[in-house]
Amino acid sequence: MLKIRPEQMSAFEQAARRRFEDEMVVHSKGFATRLCEVIGDRQVRVAVRSAMARAATYGFTDRGPVQLFIEMTLLCGSGFDTDPQYPAVGECLRAPSDQMQRAEEIHAGYCDFLERVSGPGASNVYRALKELLQLARGPLKFADDFVPALLQEMNRIFPQKVAYSGESGLNGLMKEALAEAQAYGFTTVRQQVLIVTLKFAFGHGCTDDPLYPWISRTLQDRKIKSPQARAARLEKKAVTWLEHVIADNERGATA
Repeated sequence: MLKIRPEQMSAFEQAARRRFEDEMVVHSKGFATRLCEVIGDRQVRVAVRSAMARAATYGFTDRGPVQLFIEMTLLCGSGFDTDPQYPAVGECLRAPSDQMQRAEEIHAGYCDFLERVSGPGASNVYRALKELLQLARGPLKFADDFVPALLQEMNRIFPQKVAYSGESGLNGLMKEALAEAQAYGFTTVRQQVLIVTLKFAFGHGCTDDPLYPWISRTLQDRKIKSPQARAARLEKKAVTWLEHVIADNERGATA
């Protein structure tokens, strides 16, 4: 009788995981084509691998739930599962029910999000990105106690997402962002608003997200000596990113 040694079984499992990872990389490039083109194949694989590992912590091991988790990552950022902007998703992930049941509930919410927030062809998202670009390019008019005014501005920029996340979710995001800004030594209103808006646009984990490596690389760049210079570099890169994404979308819309 043929016997399969434990090390052989481990090799089979690793090969199967690698094949599935390859398939998810291809799927991701079709699901979020423009994002994947910008960050490149290597970084897409890093993001997929990270999402698969994160999905496993919630007991998502079947193909469907893992693929859904990857899609949610691409849509809402790699930290979507703990993001205060999406509290219902986190609650569902941590529920004691079967992984397929939880995945079905998350998928229903995901479809609702696409309809209510993203809009047809992500039209609401791109409209909001244009507004964020204008905010980043111009002078800020916020006072030192800027939180209420910024919340109003976020509602103007992306009312669909503000309505979806709710006051509690946005306040949680704001509190987290301001604490993180302080940790980076970002003490001016403009610097703090920068971190808040990045998290609002790209997810609360964007400062350490393989989908947006330019953010973490800038924040961790030891060649940049001062918080002021680091914030200025990060803002410049954010503007460049937004310009690229918007221009690419407009080219796609007219093609």
